[in-house]
Amino acid sequence: MSKCEENSVVEEELDAEPRNIILSMISQIGKDMDLSRITFPTFVLEPRSFTERVTDFMSHPDFLINANKNEDPIERFIGVVKYYMSGWHIHPKGVKKPYNPVLGEFFRSRCTFDDSSSAFFVAEQVSHHPPITAMFYHCPDHHIAIEGDLRPKSRFFGNSVGMILEGYAKIHFDRWDDEEYLVTYPNMYARGILFGKMVLELGETSTVTCAKSDLMFEVEFKTKGLIWGTYNQIIGKIKRISTKEVLYDITGNWQTTIYIADHKKKTEPVVLFDSSKEHVVPQTVACVAEQESNESRNMWKHVTKAIYENDLDAATKHKSAIEEEQREDVRRREAEKTPFVPRFFQLEADGLYHPNLMLKDIPEDPEQAKQAISKWIFTKSGSDEMQDFAKPEEDPVVLAANKPRRH
Repeated sequence: MSKCEENSVVEEELDAEPRNIILSMISQIGKDMDLSRITFPTFVLEPRSFTERVTDFMSHPDFLINANKNEDPIERFIGVVKYYMSGWHIHPKGVKKPYNPVLGEFFRSRCTFDDSSSAFFVAEQVSHHPPITAMFYHCPDHHIAIEGDLRPKSRFFGNSVGMILEGYAKIHFDRWDDEEYLVTYPNMYARGILFGKMVLELGETSTVTCAKSDLMFEVEFKTKGLIWGTYNQIIGKIKRISTKEVLYDITGNWQTTIYIADHKKKTEPVVLFDSSKEHVVPQTVACVAEQESNESRNMWKHVTKAIYENDLDAATKHKSAIEEEQREDVRRREAEKTPFVPRFFQLEADGLYHPNLMLKDIPEDPEQAKQAISKWIFTKSGSDEMQDFAKPEEDPVVLAANKPRRH
C-alpha cells in the first residue's frame, strides 16, 4: 500500500457534494466541540489506521542510529532533533485523516536497515473514549527504544478542524546510561473545510528535552496568516535548560528543507534535513493470513479496498460494520462487568501507558533481546506460534487494494 506523497503544500479541492456533506455534519455541532465521537464520511479518510500512521515517526531511524554513536552529547541531541523533524513530511495525498482505531486494535511490524540490524514496532488502541494509542519501538542492535502514547483530540474551529496531539514519546539511548529524550507534539489543522481549498498545517510549539544533557529544543510550527506568510515554516532553538543560553537556531520548511546555524558563532545556516534526498525505511508487515482479526490492516482491509476503488458506498458500509461491532463489544463488556485489558501495554502510576514488557527486563545481548521482543510482539494470541513473515500475501481483498491504478 502506498504510504505517502510529498508536496511543499498539502492541499485538496473538494467537489460540491463532499463539501455539502461536511456542511451538513458541521451544522449539527458547535464551535470548539470535541469531535472524537463524530463519525467522519469516508471521502476524508486516509486508507490506513492511526495505529499504522504512528510509524511515520520511524521513517528515518538512521538519524537516531547515527546520533547514538556520537560521543558528544550536544551532537547527539542535534541528531535526535534531526530525527524528530524528519517525520512530519510523510503524509497522504490531499488532506486526509486515518481510520479511528477501535479498542484493542493493534499494528505490529519490523524493519531491517542497511547495516543488517533490525527494529520492531507495536501500537495498540488502549482507550477509545478518550482515544489513546500506545506505541513501542526497539532496535536491539543499537540499544535504542521509543515508547509513548498519543492522545489526539479533534476540535471544530469554524472553517478549520484541529487535531490537538497530546501525549508523549520518550527516546531511550541505553548506551549512554539510559539517556532519555522527552518529546511533545504540535497540533494539526485542516483549513478550508467550509470554503476555499483544504490545506493541512502544523501549528503551535513542541519540544524535545534531555534533562541529563541539560538541553532543550523548542520549535514553533508557524501557520500562514490570512494575507501574509507562507506555509510550513518553522523557527526553533536548541538551548541550555538551566541558563536558557541559545546554542543553535533551526529554521526552514518542515515539508522540504530544514536548516541549522550556530547561534554563538553566527554562522550561515546549513542543511540539517532535506526530505528530497533521504530514504524512507519501509515497515515489513506479515500477510493478512498471519494477522489476527483485530490487527489494523486485516480489520480495515475491506474499507481500504473500497477507498482505493473509489467506492465510497462500500467503504461506508464496511466502516459502519466495524464501528457497530465495536459498540456491541462495549455493550457486552458493560453487561458482563469485564473491563478492557490492553494486550501489549499497561497504565502505570504516572498516568501514562507503558509496554508490559519492561525495558529493564529486555536482555542487553542484542540477539537475546531480538528473541524476547519478537516473542512478545509477534506471538499469535492463544498459542506459542509466531507470525510467519515469509508467507506471501494471497488475500484477494488486499491484492485488489494493492493493484496499480491510473491517476
